[in-house]
Amino acid sequence: MDNRGAESHYWAESRTVQERGEAMQEPRSIVAGYDGSPEAAEAVRWAARHAHRRGLAVHVVHCSIWPLLTRHLGPVPGVSDSGLERSAESILEEGLAHAKAAAPGADVESTLLHGLPAPHLVGISARQEMLVVGSRGLGGFLGLVVGSVSLELAATASCPVAVIRSDLHPDGPVVVAVDESGSPTALKDACTLASASRADLAVVHVRHTPAGYRRFRDNPEALAAAEDVLRAAVTSARIHAPRVRVEGTLLTDPSIAHGILDVSGDAAMVVVGSKGRGLVKETIGSTAHAVLHHARGPVLVSRHGSNNSR
Repeated sequence: MDNRGAESHYWAESRTVQERGEAMQEPRSIVAGYDGSPEAAEAVRWAARHAHRRGLAVHVVHCSIWPLLTRHLGPVPGVSDSGLERSAESILEEGLAHAKAAAPGADVESTLLHGLPAPHLVGISARQEMLVVGSRGLGGFLGLVVGSVSLELAATASCPVAVIRSDLHPDGPVVVAVDESGSPTALKDACTLASASRADLAVVHVRHTPAGYRRFRDNPEALAAAEDVLRAAVTSARIHAPRVRVEGTLLTDPSIAHGILDVSGDAAMVVVGSKGRGLVKETIGSTAHAVLHHARGPVLVSRHGSNNSR
């Protein structure tokens, strides 16, 4: 497929995704999960700033698991401002304060829910613009780089999921990884992020080279096809985000995730599609899974609806 054909294919697929989205309810908010952890606090602050830049509301949500463990949620007799329910309310109020402090004047709302966080956050973020969570907390196990709930949300939500780490690079570029399909939804999400934050956009395509397969490097047809994929993606990004500086990088690596991580150490956000080679729970690609675990900064898993196109 030549460059013009690849670009036409890209925008045809992108229009299909856009039309499918317009048939649903217009996204109105960015949902941020908050559980009182430092990672969740950073996620709420990031969500508030990003929502404010885009003129969207930020919706802070706390999920209390205490009703699953006990029926004694009320205050301790004779002790004011006590009890497990009041504790949950205080956590939510704290999250609300983080959002308002990070983006004064932003449209902020909050909701307290009872039960496991993953299904609640998936439900409340359906048809919304984005779901933002911390890299740990929300039920994550000690020692994991990314918490178990954050991984579950990245694999099951029906909107883009941003996983925020404390190692932020606000002046860095937005890095987006595109595969052979051009990854239209991931590229569109990256363009939106870069436009809102006035960041540069780095489009990365990694040629996968199986270990020991040296002849791949000498295959001119494979190289030309990879160059076409990258060229079409860069051209499309410049059309979609005309005020953003866009650059393309073509890499060759036995590991696609390693290639992406190698060029994204100072990224403000790494954007990846939700599918790829190898599936985890049949809903998230192994590349996205590896990037989530090993990226130094925030990662956005581009998810859109039940089909979750790349």
